[in-house]
Amino acid sequence: MAIQARDIEDLIRESFPNARIEVQGDDGQHFAATVVDESFRGQNRVQQQRAVYSALKGKMDGPAGELHALALTTRAP
Repeated sequence: MAIQARDIEDLIRESFPNARIEVQGDDGQHFAATVVDESFRGQNRVQQQRAVYSALKGKMDGPAGELHALALTTRAP
């Protein structure tokens, strides 16, 4: 079953409830997301992106991952 942009947003929102989140993509495998959250303040981009990937709960892991590609932009407001 292909993952949808709304599913990705919902997973991210669980870890970042106050974030501004935008997810685009409609082929079920390739997406782009922007996550803007106060918790990113003082973190470098690698730390920010690791936190978001962690929120995806393994959806990108392994050859059977539901999510093939996610172009991710993160920043503090």
